[in-house]
Amino acid sequence: MEWLTLKTLIDDNKESIQLELVNSGGDLNKVIRERDCHRPGLALSGFVDVFTYKRIQILGNSEITYLTRLSSSERENSIKKVLEFDIPCFIVTDNNKIPEELLKHADIKNIPVLRTPLSTTNIIQLLGYYLDSKFAPRLTMHASLVDVYGVGLLFTGRSGIGKSEIALDLVERGHQLVADDVVNITRQSPNILIGSGSEMLKHHMEIRGLGIIDIRSIFGIRSIKLEKRIHLEVRLEEWSEEDDYERIGIDEDKTSILEVPIPLIRLPIFPGKNITVIAEAIALNQILKSYGQNSAFEFNEGLMEKMQSAKRLRERFPYQFNEDIAPHDNM
Repeated sequence: MEWLTLKTLIDDNKESIQLELVNSGGDLNKVIRERDCHRPGLALSGFVDVFTYKRIQILGNSEITYLTRLSSSERENSIKKVLEFDIPCFIVTDNNKIPEELLKHADIKNIPVLRTPLSTTNIIQLLGYYLDSKFAPRLTMHASLVDVYGVGLLFTGRSGIGKSEIALDLVERGHQLVADDVVNITRQSPNILIGSGSEMLKHHMEIRGLGIIDIRSIFGIRSIKLEKRIHLEVRLEEWSEEDDYERIGIDEDKTSILEVPIPLIRLPIFPGKNITVIAEAIALNQILKSYGQNSAFEFNEGLMEKMQSAKRLRERFPYQFNEDIAPHDNM
């Protein structure tokens, strides 16, 4: 992740958080190194043994009320003790009046003091969403990502194998392109991967022999999507008689992206094979699984039940099923 500065945070959230720099000596190039916010109530009361000072410090109604009820000397000592640490910034919520002692010593330490009209709860929530996104683990993959019936299919494979052509065919059939060639992937939670396109390529696509095309201009706004959760990977491979491909689907392969396990479909391709229809079937089958219906398991259970029934019949009527016994001769 690139360094997140306080200036970037302010610029990115001008409308949603409405942060205003109050003091003149604050350094907006300070780097934010942690994704969580902190309310320094205990630290202001003098207990700094477990003070998480590297986080953004939120001063809400409780903290400001506590400071205003202290005497001037007590308030100054409390603030000076907290400002001994290298704090990235203070954010005062609810447009509360900021103690002069805080502004004075924050200027000395070059620590920005910001104010917002929003409540403490709203600020923590909005900053939480923003910081989670900024600090989320991420990587870039050479792949294509398409939303097919609401299922995010990540097509991977060697360069030139046909990922873009399959994505284009799916778009023509009414599905949505998220990214082609370059897919930016972030881990939004322990088990959720979000894919998006690069800022430079956006929704352009390279088709070998044709060149660069603009999917949005050709197929309309409904043909694209800014981001999508990745549900499974479809790995395109050249057909090989020596490889053992899954025939029934009971044994599900898995792959891991950013330490998040997702289903893996190894799809062999050869001329004349309709990969687009198979991709739609993969998406629909994934939807069935999300509702608890697994076609492969149901087929296998039905087959096993028939085999067990046949076995029981053989045990009950051994002569009727014994092929070694010759038929009776009525002559």
